[in-house]
Amino acid sequence: MEILFIHPNFPGQFRRFAAALAREPDMHVYGAGDAGWMAETVPLPDIPIIAYQTPEEVSKNTHPYARSFDSAVKRGQQIVQTLLAQKRQGLEPDIIIAHPGWGDAFYLKDIFPGATIIGLFEYYYRVRGADVGFDPEFPMNFDDIFRVRSLNATQLLALESCDIGYCPTAWQRSCFPLHYQQRLHVIHDGIDTNTVTPDANATITLPDGSVHHAGEEILTFASRNLEPYRGFHIFMRALPRILEARPGCQIIITGSDGVSYGKQPLSGQTYRQRYLDEIADKIDPSRIHFTGHLPYNDYLKVFQVSRAHIYLTYPFILSWSMLEAMSAGCLLIASATASVQEVITDGKNGLLFPFHEPTALANHAIDALNEPDRYLDMRKAARQTIISNYDFATICYPAFTQLLNQHNP
Repeated sequence: MEILFIHPNFPGQFRRFAAALAREPDMHVYGAGDAGWMAETVPLPDIPIIAYQTPEEVSKNTHPYARSFDSAVKRGQQIVQTLLAQKRQGLEPDIIIAHPGWGDAFYLKDIFPGATIIGLFEYYYRVRGADVGFDPEFPMNFDDIFRVRSLNATQLLALESCDIGYCPTAWQRSCFPLHYQQRLHVIHDGIDTNTVTPDANATITLPDGSVHHAGEEILTFASRNLEPYRGFHIFMRALPRILEARPGCQIIITGSDGVSYGKQPLSGQTYRQRYLDEIADKIDPSRIHFTGHLPYNDYLKVFQVSRAHIYLTYPFILSWSMLEAMSAGCLLIASATASVQEVITDGKNGLLFPFHEPTALANHAIDALNEPDRYLDMRKAARQTIISNYDFATICYPAFTQLLNQHNP
């Protein structure tokens, strides 16, 4: 069977699925993506890559509401032009698995009519009831709402371009229009629970040279980028109270200064500096360690040395980091938002608090740091949640291969 994975930043979310399928007998797996985007990615062994040129930028004259769709059309056109050249050399995949959020899947059915097209659908934008307008600190005007609604043009054409799809969580699936949900399965990308494990002897050396050990009083926070969508501002506002109550506590914050989601900060500013400035006269900065982006093994050690881990998000796509922290046996203190509540039950496998209440977050953190033994069962339950529902080898990969087998042409 020939399987083609398509993601602008291949392998992206397909890393584990593609690698596992490539190890299967009689499977021929290929990857395709944007040559520019893939320049800094770690390639997968034994998977040939088809690289397409980065599409030209959208014209400044394009209507702001339509720029995302215009970009998606250009990308969809670019990839099929590249794949047509491969088709003339014999490429004829049985199944194509694409992340269609950038337009890659728009025209695949036209050049590979015999293939089954499976889409990974991460998110359908809502102008009410989810991330948009959730945070009153970042109000939305009608222009913002119209622009967000227009983003779904790409999703709608992608839904019509794919034969079947899947979403990582049930809540993400519920965001799509009801008449599409019956075509969308729930399959998470999966966590390698054999790699992401607790380690009572873990140590980590941070970029500033400081060394920290499991068992110390360490509070952690991790996000790809330190931004409001992942509650960075709420976390920072909780720190003065936590640091005052727990004078021996150290804070480790992992993440970069970019913006993955939501509005950019003011020109020349980062959200990290903005919220540090806000609390500067209330904290000892030597106790707060910003690591930036870490190599994966060091990133996991952050969880393994953590006494309590903080995770916040708008009602939005759930981060891998929360599930990895749970797999590592962390005590999770997390926002009571829809995507989180699908995984965490307050008081059983983690602690929940209202997103907009930094005082509630601080109170939970102070208790957790003060009495770690009281939460040992909760930490064990967090790891068991991931093993039982999100383990790659026993849960997610079997569900994924079943989906492929059901729709193999």
